Amino acid sequence: MRSHYCGELTTKDADEHVILCGWVHRRRDHGGLIFIDLRDVSGLVQLVFDPERSGKTHLAGHRLRPEEVIQASGAVARRSPETVNPDLATGEVEINVTDVHVLNRAETPPFSIDEPEEVDEVLRLKYRYLDLRRREMLDNLLLRHRVKGRLRGFLEERRFIEVETPVLTKSTPEGARDFLVPARLRQKMFYALPQSPQLFKQLLMIAGLDRYYQIAHAFRDEDLRADRQPEHTQVDLEMSFMSVAEMMDLVEELLADLFDSVLGASLDRPFVRLTYDQALLKYGSDKPDLRFKLPIADVSGLFAGTEFGVFARALENGGVIRALRTPGGASFSRRKVDELTDFAISAGAKGLAYLYVHEGGKVTSPIAKFLSNEETAQVIEKTESRQGDLILFVADLEMAAAPVLGALRGRLAHELKLVSKGWSFLWVTEFPMFKLDEVSGEIAAEHHPFTLPTAETIGFLDDEPLKVRGSLFDLVLNGVEIASGGLRIYDAGLQRRVLSLLGHEDHKMEADFGFLLDALRYGAPPHGGLAFGLDRLVMLMGGLGTIRDVIAFPKTQSGNCPLTGAPAPVDPAQLKELGLK
Repeated sequence: MRSHYCGELTTKDADEHVILCGWVHRRRDHGGLIFIDLRDVSGLVQLVFDPERSGKTHLAGHRLRPEEVIQASGAVARRSPETVNPDLATGEVEINVTDVHVLNRAETPPFSIDEPEEVDEVLRLKYRYLDLRRREMLDNLLLRHRVKGRLRGFLEERRFIEVETPVLTKSTPEGARDFLVPARLRQKMFYALPQSPQLFKQLLMIAGLDRYYQIAHAFRDEDLRADRQPEHTQVDLEMSFMSVAEMMDLVEELLADLFDSVLGASLDRPFVRLTYDQALLKYGSDKPDLRFKLPIADVSGLFAGTEFGVFARALENGGVIRALRTPGGASFSRRKVDELTDFAISAGAKGLAYLYVHEGGKVTSPIAKFLSNEETAQVIEKTESRQGDLILFVADLEMAAAPVLGALRGRLAHELKLVSKGWSFLWVTEFPMFKLDEVSGEIAAEHHPFTLPTAETIGFLDDEPLKVRGSLFDLVLNGVEIASGGLRIYDAGLQRRVLSLLGHEDHKMEADFGFLLDALRYGAPPHGGLAFGLDRLVMLMGGLGTIRDVIAFPKTQSGNCPLTGAPAPVDPAQLKELGLK
């Protein structure tokens, strides 16, 4: 039906007769001549309908409307110098149309395809097939395609084997809520959609595959946000006989290759590495954005004998006093500081103290009268503050103070335009293996229950589990977690100890994880791996603000699909057949 793609024609094709197919992008009637931009997946080319060349064809061109699907044929012609369009890849040529056929008419779209405009997202998702015709959305999917292709190439060059794991599997208590699928042939029984291929990829290591990968769909029934969907895609990796350092080196090599191949960008290596404790202390987050500095200072030791009651009570209760320097913040009005205080309170703070730093180290603040000259001088030195800065304080328990200052740090950096361009990668290591569940107060896994404790902290496992660190690592890009992984437990006895600590009684352990425990008894190798969030990675590479723009058919933040109407009721007869009614 066609001889060429629209966006690939150049002056080398001049005088050649071509047949093109595509959509009418825009139409311009100049009285005699009619110009139509024809669009296909490769781009645009200009069609010229001249009444002197063919009156019938010119009349047909006059009737064409945007988004109609046509087939056009004619000769490629060079444009005159004054009509060349430098903004168009095919801007040096045009097609003198001699014949045109309408393959399908189109109604007027609910929003413009050919011109950028703000369109309600729900409307875009309802007519996603139209939204994807827009060049920027098509480019997002092409970027995703190129990323996946290069990832596959890199991994296969390094002996990784692609294996598909089941989508219908068993529900196991290891993370977020499962999506359940009733089994018609075994009524009252359910499959679960996988939250990740975690257990299967460990079984593949036990099977001796050595290096596995999969671009896998994963499903989690959890609250949604800009970078989270009920179904997402992850690049899943697992490796045998590799240390954490070796896995990190391989991933850095993979990303350097990917960014160079797809974006032509060079990455600084090795990536920065911080422990979990270092990241929280210095940046107030386990996924800090290092494109700007603004480090947080622990000034607790400077106020050991303070007369300021708020600080003194925080220290007496086992808390900390943390400070954040705000460059140029002394120019902030009281109203602006009140806004920051409200923001800090919304992030979990009890309040926000502050000092304006003036010439000669002089400070002004409602709390200045409670602080000695020595204390203020030491704070200025500790925070490396200068004349014209503002120092913000949070006094609270450590795990409450850190996220508040982390949130303030991010807000101020963007408001003060301190965020540099580029790619800032960071490894965060040595996460706590366990945490206290906020509701039950019981021990819960920080990531999942299959993580190998570090050799340095495994001795705390039975008596002080909250001190145990996992052989875990996250990879952060520009303040967004894009990958998470670690070493796995490969000894059946240790795996039982960990599951027991998490409250699994023997019968429950066997019911939920018996197949894994059995497999670990048959010569499991030391192994570990990680999973990249493909949607997040492509979002960041494309400079976008939401993963919905890199997924062909995403859900809204409420989990709905405006295009298909899912989730939706089903016929009562189906429920009866499944034994659910």
